[in-house]
Amino acid sequence: MAATHQPPAAPILISFKGKDELVDSLAAFVAKASKESIDKRGKFTVAISGGSLPKLLGGLTKDPSVKWNKWHVYYVDERVVPLDHPDSNHKACVDLLWSKVSIPEDQIHPIDDNLLDDLEELSDAYEKELIREFAQKDSARFPIFDLILLGMGPDGHTASLFPGHELLSECDRWVAYLEDSPKPPPKRITFTYPVINHAARIVFVAAGGEKADTLKTVLDEPEAGLPSARVKPVFPGQLYWFVDDAAAAKVEFPRTPFKL
Repeated sequence: MAATHQPPAAPILISFKGKDELVDSLAAFVAKASKESIDKRGKFTVAISGGSLPKLLGGLTKDPSVKWNKWHVYYVDERVVPLDHPDSNHKACVDLLWSKVSIPEDQIHPIDDNLLDDLEELSDAYEKELIREFAQKDSARFPIFDLILLGMGPDGHTASLFPGHELLSECDRWVAYLEDSPKPPPKRITFTYPVINHAARIVFVAAGGEKADTLKTVLDEPEAGLPSARVKPVFPGQLYWFVDDAAAAKVEFPRTPFKL
């Protein structure tokens, strides 16, 4: 009998009155996901994108229940800059998160900034980081993260997957590079959709009225094909949107009350 493929579950949209409530609820959600994964497998694998996400995750640093020594952290995308550069996603996470908690340094996986002059080698090296963690332990063709955390740009991009870019159709590589990002800096590496969509949980975080038009297009008009709308987790993965009321002001998509 031929295998049947379940369609992806509908996204879950959770909207909060303001950013403080969003930050606190997001922290509680991530802490619960962390506990469930650690209880089940003894570790928590998480990948984080850049932008405003590290700041919005700040509530986690106040939660004494989080077992940071069991976290294994990767970056969904990264700007091709030294790790101490202001544009570095890793630096933002170190400054706002990792420097404030007791996560072992060798369980945080930044890019190798000795390879910044060779984008292909840099992306290959980061893909090998994922292979070391996942290839021998999961039977799937792609890694299965416990949680991937994403942001959304005003143009609908997520990670470093931009509207109209050829990487939107990449389906083989785990990590790819680009040198023509429409947002500076132009050189970046990024997870591809197959890696993002195989996560057990995917959470988008979007706040502010400047995201309202884009969020409406992504959720109410997914056929428009914006990069964020192409995030569709493979069954049984689940996609969540944590947004504030300002970002969700124009959205007709049904909201779900927050509960742990």
